[in-house]
Amino acid sequence: MKAISIFKEILLFAILVLLQVLLFNRISVFGWATPILYIFFLIKLPYGRNRFYVIISGFLLGLIIDIFLNTPGMNAAATTIVATLRGVILNLFYPKNEYENLVPGIHVSVAAFIKFVVTMVLFHQVLLFFIEAFSFFNLTSTLIRIGTSSLLTIVLILALDSLLFRKEKISN
Repeated sequence: MKAISIFKEILLFAILVLLQVLLFNRISVFGWATPILYIFFLIKLPYGRNRFYVIISGFLLGLIIDIFLNTPGMNAAATTIVATLRGVILNLFYPKNEYENLVPGIHVSVAAFIKFVVTMVLFHQVLLFFIEAFSFFNLTSTLIRIGTSSLLTIVLILALDSLLFRKEKISN
């Protein structure tokens, strides 16, 4: 499979930012779960992408979300840390020698992709919600928010990737 072009990456970046700011941040399921779909951008970057590019993209993604949502660097911090560790997490589930130009997706290996998505989303959510809470005072509430938001985000990412793959498969 071909790597996503820079134009497609920019388009995905812009669409995910707009969706997050205009739609997903207004969703609150039972007051606990908010889907945080912009992490999908970091998940869909090609395997061999330059680490510096990934980190800068993650920082810019979080910073733009912070600017629109008026959150003082919380998303930028969480997204930058996740972007920094993305390569390590990716190597846990996809062997480097087998996948040189891999774009992680459900079409490559369902089990590996689900594990990768779950790890990335959980790590991001834990960082984001603990940065937001900035204490362990309401630990139960924070853990419930992490769990419910992660579950909702994972389901949406898997559904979105399935739809994108189906569309790609039909057009090829």
